[in-house]
Amino acid sequence: MNAADDDTQIELSEREEILRRMPGISDAEMPFRGDRLTREHLMREAARSERTAPSRRSKRPLFISLGVVAAACAVAVAFTLGGNGPGDHLEAAKPDPAAVQLLDRIALAAAETSAPAVRDGQFLYTKTSGHSTSLSEVAGGEMEPARTDESAEQWVSVDGSAKTMTRTAKGTEVDPQTDPGQGKPSINGPTYRFLESLPTDPDKLLELIYADTRLNHGKDSGSTTGPDQEAFVAIGDLLRTMEAPPGVSAALYRAAARIPGVVMVPDSTDSVGRAGVAVARVHKGERTEWIFDKSSLRLLGERTLLLKDSAWGKAGTPVTSVSIVARGVTDRAGQLPRQ
Repeated sequence: MNAADDDTQIELSEREEILRRMPGISDAEMPFRGDRLTREHLMREAARSERTAPSRRSKRPLFISLGVVAAACAVAVAFTLGGNGPGDHLEAAKPDPAAVQLLDRIALAAAETSAPAVRDGQFLYTKTSGHSTSLSEVAGGEMEPARTDESAEQWVSVDGSAKTMTRTAKGTEVDPQTDPGQGKPSINGPTYRFLESLPTDPDKLLELIYADTRLNHGKDSGSTTGPDQEAFVAIGDLLRTMEAPPGVSAALYRAAARIPGVVMVPDSTDSVGRAGVAVARVHKGERTEWIFDKSSLRLLGERTLLLKDSAWGKAGTPVTSVSIVARGVTDRAGQLPRQ
């Protein structure tokens, strides 16, 4: 065994130890086919390929219309999804087995939570704290990165009967695109009632999400990102924007485990300093992470980390990092939840 194999074995041991300590299923109950030897082989291949896989770059809003998000494939265990699968448009990297197992444990934890007690006319409240990064032209024509505070409080109508209200340090605004007369709720503009209507079968749910991402980011769309990346981003948006019904949350996590290129990051930190474990994808030198508490497996937030120096900053810089600070239900927009 050479030095590279030794390093890989150490890395795999650390990942397995993290998973072993978490609540949820055992190795024998992993949610994909294959015995332990197959799993270990895939994990070795994934660990080796993470060091050499090519990457691409993208940006997208993080919190409704706020921030920068990037995601894409990063584990070069190549395969072709079947003609009926969500990624039948290209050859892509299999999800990291460690990420698949972690997401299944997160799904189990999500399914055991209590659904928020809501009624039509109420609002789902979410408070976030964090920042995004933008590029501004300075003297000489050079581009300089600058941070923008993305801390916000948001009220989303349970049934879509009122507009979404967002309060930041700059003031309070109402999103005109959420006007009840502007159209029906959708994957990109959900309400709680819409989330309740989504399938809890992860395959059906993922196909629904891919129907949108293929249309807007598939072949001949002109998009530079692609359906897989946008599916990952769409799921992250749904999970972060508001609290979803437990069964739908669990299905979203299991759907994410089927997206090519999903990997596990053993250690990550959110914008308010909370340590956790992350599920991530890499795109053009940036890694987008969903960060979870290692004990409860509750979603803490999301960040996009630079993996190499660029105009956006030095490697290791979180260009976007937004954490979920509080959630609740209120009777009207602008009101704080009861403690």
